[in-house]
Amino acid sequence: MTFDELNINTPLLRALEELGYTNPTTIQHKVFPVVMSGRDVCGIAQTGTGKTFSYLLPCLKQWKFSKDKSPQILVVVPTRELVAQVVEAAKSLTTYMNVRVVGVYGGVSINTQSIDLEQGADVLVATPGRLYDLAMNGAFKTKTIKRVVIDEVDEMLNLGFRTQLKNILDLLPQKRQNLMFSATITEDVELLMDTYFNNPVRVEAAPTGTPLENIIQTGYAVPNFYTKVNLLELLLTEDKTMTKVLVFAATKSLADELYEQLEPKFPGVVGVIHSNKEQNHRFNTVKQFHEGNYRFIIATDIVARGIDIAEVTHVINFDTPEVPENYIHRIGRTGRADKKGIAITFITEKEKTEQEAIETLMKYKIPMLPLPEHLEISDVLTDDEKPKVHMKIIQFKVPKKEDVGPAFHEKSAKNQKVNFIVRKKDRMMKKYGKPITRGQKKK
Repeated sequence: MTFDELNINTPLLRALEELGYTNPTTIQHKVFPVVMSGRDVCGIAQTGTGKTFSYLLPCLKQWKFSKDKSPQILVVVPTRELVAQVVEAAKSLTTYMNVRVVGVYGGVSINTQSIDLEQGADVLVATPGRLYDLAMNGAFKTKTIKRVVIDEVDEMLNLGFRTQLKNILDLLPQKRQNLMFSATITEDVELLMDTYFNNPVRVEAAPTGTPLENIIQTGYAVPNFYTKVNLLELLLTEDKTMTKVLVFAATKSLADELYEQLEPKFPGVVGVIHSNKEQNHRFNTVKQFHEGNYRFIIATDIVARGIDIAEVTHVINFDTPEVPENYIHRIGRTGRADKKGIAITFITEKEKTEQEAIETLMKYKIPMLPLPEHLEISDVLTDDEKPKVHMKIIQFKVPKKEDVGPAFHEKSAKNQKVNFIVRKKDRMMKKYGKPITRGQKKK
């Protein structure tokens, strides 16, 4: 199928041609007619299946010029990186349309964004927190919104945006079209659909847990953290096909530590990105990776959701993710656009439980490779890896009160004197044998 067969209008077709797109992906050709029919949609699609265009194309085709400056299309996403990505995609599709696209997110001046919105926005792309604040400040009118898209809804709920999402949906007009896209359908996602959606049509491009066919998956059984570092360094040094590599770390501190280990060995070609990094650093890191200046970047799961980089050659799971679905999200960053990708996972003894959960979800066993013979096996352990010493707690018997002697020694005879107060009258009587008076009072 081609985009011509989807009955897309000329301005959008011209933009797609200039971008080099001729054939829609599975999710795009499945979602397009359903959205055009006016029904609510729940799209289930893995990362890298083209879902951004799958909702932008039908929404933009139905867009109509209006003198009102408030948005007709609202797209809600979990991270600022995704805001930038969707804004860029919308602008690339509207080259031949008079459509104004505005993106808003936290971490920058809300006043600047309010002024930007006052100038007009046809498509508004936003993170939930900043969107709600701007709506409360009256920066834009919600009554003009005809279509709302909630992208990466499962991740949005994981990040704690449930309340903001509900507040936003309560502000929107009752008569609207709802589109939701998620990689996984959890109970929370189901509850959100039941509450705010009108009998949505479910469209699946790749069911949860289905390993993408274009991705070659392998794993290494590695004893500890520093051996993982050595293995990663060895693979990057010897495998010249690793030209654009995304390395996933479990935590922000682990990402920073890994960067400190590898940057001296690969100066100028490695970047690190996580939510503690300031906005300009994050955008610049993604840009450097996109342009090929960085050979690999180290990222955490949450931030990596917003990285849409073409031609990622390898995904390396430095750790095995605790949530099995996150493994699917991670490896989905490679093997895009019918190109082969490679996913490599480092697995310690403690992480075998996570490996089994991932394999159960995918119904696929990750092939394990032997460690390279010349790999240096480290015997240095991190604090988390060191065996915990459990000290035996000795219970001391508390003596009973009756068994305890006096707290102080007896006073000496000298100190046992008792002081008595003797009145002056008594002292005078004893001394003179009669009471001493001052004499008669003068009259």
